[in-house]
Amino acid sequence: MKKLSKKELEIMELFWKNGAMTTSEVRELMPEPKPHINTVSTQVRMLESNGFLDHRKEGTGYRYFYKIEWQDYNETFNGNPETKCLDNSYIKHVSALVKDDKITVDELRELINLIDSEN
Repeated sequence: MKKLSKKELEIMELFWKNGAMTTSEVRELMPEPKPHINTVSTQVRMLESNGFLDHRKEGTGYRYFYKIEWQDYNETFNGNPETKCLDNSYIKHVSALVKDDKITVDELRELINLIDSEN
């Protein structure tokens, strides 16, 4: 797995946060000034050719989805849970774990209770 450039990481973060999207949807989520749709399309296709994304046909276009979990990318390049992905937000990290069924809501409550009892 190759290390992502800043721009590639920004796009992958959009996929990790929002799930499968078209290139138009990716562009809409990008900050101003928004790049041209062809630029977004090229970047998404490059991420696909590097194994980070895949696509499925949808109507006349494609819906892209991530193939590599942010946790896997993070462990490879950061080696610990304090990542540069997902805006360095622990809340977003935990939300992604719950969303990806890596931890259940009940397990999260148990963890909170354990932390509360230690303080």
